[in-house]
Amino acid sequence: MALFSLKKETPKENAADAPKVKVNVSKALVTDRNISAVIERPRITEKSVKLSEQNVYTFTVKRNATKFSVRDAVIALYNVTPVKVNIVNKKPAKRLVGSRNRVKHAPGVKKAYVYLKKGDTINLV
Repeated sequence: MALFSLKKETPKENAADAPKVKVNVSKALVTDRNISAVIERPRITEKSVKLSEQNVYTFTVKRNATKFSVRDAVIALYNVTPVKVNIVNKKPAKRLVGSRNRVKHAPGVKKAYVYLKKGDTINLV
């Protein structure tokens, strides 16, 4: 076990002779996340169609999505810059259904409301 030895190593005589490591900053900042996988699908409901007339678009997003990741995904996929992004998290629930009080599991969903500038639009159809 040389890792925990009691002997202390002497410092090298010339630290300037040590090879210098060149770091490429652009490669160091690359993220491993998949931006297009953040948005699952657009939500087409009566409420979302009515909101789309006011430049508010609704998307179903992944459970671990944040406002910033949704913003980056909208910029990458639709080439528009959102003014504001709101996230709504609907938790899964158990509901009683029918006359015999059977239990039904309602799945949870995470929604993102994306607000755009007045001239910007997203073609969802």
